[in-house]
Parts: sequence; structure tokens; C-alpha cells
Amino acid sequence: MKNKKIVIAGGTGFIGQGLLDHFGDRNDIVILARHPKVNHGRTRYVYWDGETLNGWAGELENADLLINLAGKSVNCRYTERNKKEIFDSRTKATAILGEASSRLINPPQLWINAASATIYRHAEDRPMDEFTGEMANDFSVQVCKRWEQTFNDITLPHTRKVILRIAVTLGHQGGVMPPYLNLVKYGLGGRQGNGQQMFSWVHITDLCRMIAWLYAHPNQEGIFNCSAPYPVRNNTFMETLRKVSGHVTGLPAPAWLLFLGACLIGTETELLLKSRWVLPTRITREGFRFRYPHLQGAFEHILQQLPRRQYHLF
Repeated sequence: MKNKKIVIAGGTGFIGQGLLDHFGDRNDIVILARHPKVNHGRTRYVYWDGETLNGWAGELENADLLINLAGKSVNCRYTERNKKEIFDSRTKATAILGEASSRLINPPQLWINAASATIYRHAEDRPMDEFTGEMANDFSVQVCKRWEQTFNDITLPHTRKVILRIAVTLGHQGGVMPPYLNLVKYGLGGRQGNGQQMFSWVHITDLCRMIAWLYAHPNQEGIFNCSAPYPVRNNTFMETLRKVSGHVTGLPAPAWLLFLGACLIGTETELLLKSRWVLPTRITREGFRFRYPHLQGAFEHILQQLPRRQYHLF
């Protein structure tokens, strides 16, 4: 993609930075953010609160692509207050983007709404895809369902709509890589829990390439899993990271220790212990090919972008 107008709602986080790195030099980017940064190059930051029409709506006029990433991080304790903020931050942002788009003369051609691959149930018995995936009703799944329902309830006759169920995303820009690299750096990079839970992941480059592919194929809409085709078990994930980063051993973390640690740092063990076994069946059937289908190649590319001190003591 080049010379397009791309609007990214909630684009100041890790995935937003990955999108900027991938699309920024060749396209006009507008970032809708609660805490705008300084404009640079062809990228502009515009304030929004994710709830009201307060001067940003015109930025969507004539947009080629709208990407909605807005939502409070789930990396927190699931208190009632945090639960409400997690729900509201996703549904209100999605709804107000729909309202804004419905008022435009030329609304975005394509709207890709981020969603989560954690919408599928804990699965150690078989993989989940867009056609055969099963859902439970725990809190994180409820968030995903309500988020997607809000998006699906929006009718925009002139805008193609896609839900992208994104797996854990790996990239040198941030996300889960710094904490995982710190674990292996200090000898704690063993399995979490029993290590048998499946770990579905995607390289940030392939996430960006998938978005570009969806834009280039105007007959594609609906739900797509954004995950690499070869997920691994947690113990394999950690073993591969140790191998690529040059660490031989790593102490495991049993479930009880993870529970204590989660309480101390203010998060939930579900983020590590839920078995996410997700396959990108639909988009691969349609012809998309991953640049990083295997975990080792993904890790090798990411570590090439980082200084050695970030993952090694010496």
C-alpha cells in the first residue's frame, strides 16, 4: 500500500507503532489518540476521547482505511472497575467511530476492527478457526463477544468491514517481547504452568501484511483470524526463545507461583495459562502467505532488530 490515507484509532501502543513502521513512510497516517504525540513526516496525531464527537470525525472523510485498535489493556487485575473500563473502552470507541462514519459524505473504504483470538475457548484438544471454533463465556470471551457485536451492529453501506481476531503479537517495538526477554535474560525463561497450553502468535510484520492484503482484496469481509499457521505449546515457545537468544536453561514457573506473581504485579494468570490454539484458516485458503510462519524465524528476525544487551547479561 502507498499513497493512501490511513486513520488509526488508539494507535499509540505497540501495534500502532508497528503499523507506523510498516505504512508510515508511504502513506498519510492520522492517529486518533487520547495523548497525541508530535506530528512527524506524513503522520499526524489528533486528540479524541474515544467516546464523543469532538472535532476528530472529519479526519475519517475520504480515508482509504480505518483501523480501530482502541481499548484498555487487559493486562490488569479483573476488578469490577477494570472490567467496566475494559468493556466500555472497546464498545464506546467502536460505536462512536460508526456514528462518525455514518455522517460522512465519503466514509472509509475499509474498516478493520481489531479483536482478539482469545475469543475461542481454552483448547488443548484441537485447534480453533473461523469455521469450527468454539467459545466459552469467561470474562475475556465476554469482552470479545461484546466488542464484535458492537461492530457488527453498525451498518455502513459504503464501507467494507473486517474483524481481525489478533493473536499474541511479536515484534521488536514492544508488546510481550520485553518481559519474555527479561525472563530468559535472568534465567527464568522456563515453561509457565505445566507448559502444555498452546500459544498462538503472529509476527507484527505479518499482521501489517495481512491488513494490506485485505485492503487489496475488496471481495474480502467478515471475520479473519490473525495468527501464524504454526502455533506451539508454551514449553516450546520458551525453549525456542532461549535457543535463539543464546540461553541454555530457564527455571520453570509453576501455576501457584504465577498466581502469586500476578497478584503482586497487578495482572491475571489467564494471560499465561489459557491455551489459545488458533489457526488462520480463512485467509490462508484465500491465498495469503505468511512471511514468518514458524516461531524460530520470527524470533530470529526480531532479535536482529534489538541490541544484544536487551536479552543477554553480557
